Amino acid sequence: MFLAVIDTGVSLAFTAASAVFFMGLVAWISYIKTRGEVNSKDGYFLAGRGLGATFIAGSLLLTNLSAEQLIGLNGSAYGANLSSMAWEVTAAVATITMALIFLPRYLAGAFTTLPEFLDNRFDADVRRLSVLLFMAGYGLVTIPSVLYSGSVAVMQLFDVPARTGLEYFPALVFTVVTIGVTGALYAIFGGLRAVAVSDTINGIGLLFIGILVPVLGLIALGSGNFATGVAAIMSDHPEKLNAIGSASDPTPFGTLFTGMLFANLFYWCTNQYVIQRTLGAQSLAEGQKGVLFSGFFKVLVPFLMMIPGVIAYHLYGPGLASIDLAYPRLIDDVLPTYLTGLFLAVLLGAVFSSFNSLLNSAATLFTLDIYAPMRKTMPSDAELIRIAKITSIIIALFSFAVAPMLYFAKDGLWQVIRIFTGFYNIPIVVIVIMGLFTNHIPAIGAKIVIVFHVIAYGLLRFVFDEAIDLHFLHQYGILFVIEAGIMFVAGKLQPRSETYVRPDRAKVDMQRWHFAYPTAFTLLSCVVGLYLLFSNIGLAVGQGVQPLFLTLCSALIAANIAIWIWAALRKQLI
Repeated sequence: MFLAVIDTGVSLAFTAASAVFFMGLVAWISYIKTRGEVNSKDGYFLAGRGLGATFIAGSLLLTNLSAEQLIGLNGSAYGANLSSMAWEVTAAVATITMALIFLPRYLAGAFTTLPEFLDNRFDADVRRLSVLLFMAGYGLVTIPSVLYSGSVAVMQLFDVPARTGLEYFPALVFTVVTIGVTGALYAIFGGLRAVAVSDTINGIGLLFIGILVPVLGLIALGSGNFATGVAAIMSDHPEKLNAIGSASDPTPFGTLFTGMLFANLFYWCTNQYVIQRTLGAQSLAEGQKGVLFSGFFKVLVPFLMMIPGVIAYHLYGPGLASIDLAYPRLIDDVLPTYLTGLFLAVLLGAVFSSFNSLLNSAATLFTLDIYAPMRKTMPSDAELIRIAKITSIIIALFSFAVAPMLYFAKDGLWQVIRIFTGFYNIPIVVIVIMGLFTNHIPAIGAKIVIVFHVIAYGLLRFVFDEAIDLHFLHQYGILFVIEAGIMFVAGKLQPRSETYVRPDRAKVDMQRWHFAYPTAFTLLSCVVGLYLLFSNIGLAVGQGVQPLFLTLCSALIAANIAIWIWAALRKQLI
């Protein structure tokens, strides 16, 4: 018993020491890369408009993927099937839209924030209302939920209460504050560039761990033989590999074409804390490369963050106390002790990324869209940076207080996130799309949409929730159509007195990436191919892939070869 305690203590000390080493290495590299580059407005908020494709893709990846995906997606695969991969895989379509349609317009206007664009397109009131929606969503729900879910994941994976001797709730508070303080340092002192650099390095670690865990899991499933493990998940319970969700599955397939489409467009094309690193691109071409490359990472998510859940089902059966224990149990069983420190560092890095990105964007919104417009004269860059740092500290402290309270949420974390995100995602994406692609719709249309949505969505969620038996994603789609219609009617009844002309004041090279379209086509082909693979004509029947699958995949490959040859020849002719 005494030896076991010593062994546990040594293991814990080694894990902690190696995690601190890896995180210290990331911090040192981030400091070297950002030294002397955060003393100006553009330097602090947009990384000096100097982000290349690698940093944009890496930062988008880590900003989007966090601990809750590791736990939640694997848990969904363990408890049901691969239908929830829709949230990740179909995001690739939104990255294509961002790269080819939204980003060129944002960079042409040299906008620092999305509300700045809304001010330019509509008026200052729409800007303020959008900031209010973002700040309320970030401060009350998104930032605390990222801290809370990340802390819960760390506690589950490393049994923090048992190892610290604290009761669960005090251990939760300790973990929230530790993660929050460390993550905030990047956002407060390093600005966007420090966030992007640290995200990219942590992203490399996440990919390494993400590939290693399913490989080790398949080896364990195959009793030491990788090929045997692969054969086992393909032949036993093949229904676990089905991504075509039914009405009773976590994510019905039909939702891909209604609300999920608009939820992804909001997240990847209009959400300030995501698009901010693309607004800091050193050129349109680099921005397009970064956004599209991040889309390819998204189509890897089923293999990295859902297949381990399927492996866990084969190893442990359906008897785990909670589906959320599938990934922690697998990690504990298959990951070598000498890699636990790296895994902890990567896990914390993923949590830091989402947290500090949100913190940086919330401070950017307050400083540039609330504080600066209130001043009679434009504040100096030094003053703006000082206000942003103070704002970051206040928001961080507020989130430290709110995050642990989510433990007491009656309906659980995901219910809280689902309810309150819906208050601002659809009206923002409606207003931005209408603003970008029309030139006559007035500001009053945007204001009506915001007020209408808050009231209508509040009634759907809190008054008619039990009476209306319709998936919330379908409700998103219906609200989008209604609100787009409101703006069109406003444009017909009371059009702008002057036709809106998009500004052309770009501060970076606006030459498009020559291979953007063929890359986008290949990315879309990967999405289609994944759904074919994880379906009844692919692996979900346990009889190997069907002839129809091979025919359709061959057609996709042939189409890709043709479009890439065309693009290469066209470039030579130009």
